Amino acid sequence: MNCFALIPARGGSKGIPRKNVRLLADKPLIAWTIESALQAISVERVVVSTEDEEIASIAEAYGADIPFMRPRALAGDDTPTMDVVYHALDQLCEYDWVLLLQPTSPLRTAEDIDGMAAFCEQAQAPAAVSICPCSKHPFWSYWQAPNGLLRPYVTDQPLIARRQDCPPAFELNGAMYLGKASWLRQQSHFVTSETVGYRMPRSRSLDLDTPDDWLLAEFLIGRQRSEEDFDHRS
Repeated sequence: MNCFALIPARGGSKGIPRKNVRLLADKPLIAWTIESALQAISVERVVVSTEDEEIASIAEAYGADIPFMRPRALAGDDTPTMDVVYHALDQLCEYDWVLLLQPTSPLRTAEDIDGMAAFCEQAQAPAAVSICPCSKHPFWSYWQAPNGLLRPYVTDQPLIARRQDCPPAFELNGAMYLGKASWLRQQSHFVTSETVGYRMPRSRSLDLDTPDDWLLAEFLIGRQRSEEDFDHRS
């Protein structure tokens, strides 16, 4: 597939300050994504795009490449992610595919990465993104009119009262975005009508955006390690 992994990590995070270098369990947040990418057989090179010297130093210590520093003009709160992707593709034009891995998804594994790459190749699709079951079914989503009345977002389906009667529904979990470089240069997003969705369980789909998300990630990592230790001792 001739694919490189791109991990975008700017220094000016707001929701969780300095989150990319903050310790999650026993290592910096960004290290979790770097390690899973390095273990994936479908990834030829792991590249971190950052404008921050500390992030760059830590990323290199965990085995990632820093072939360029991201321009500060591409490190703002409102910088589109695709601009960061296009900048990396311009620097690394020898690769046919790019795999965007957000460091805020630390529970994603090398098996998830390789599974999505294989799924995309089998489907002969130009792009794939990771998805997981919706936490709340879209059939039960509403908007509120100015007079306070509720109006359903999904209007072409009958009202379904029981969860088990709803058809399967999925949402982007933000963990992985894979695209063919030549195709991405003609698009403005990884998700189009040609994109396939690779299913991940919700247990590995946590996206760290708030302090509560961080606490949940620490709990899940601790529980996993306890289970692995128990299996080893037994």
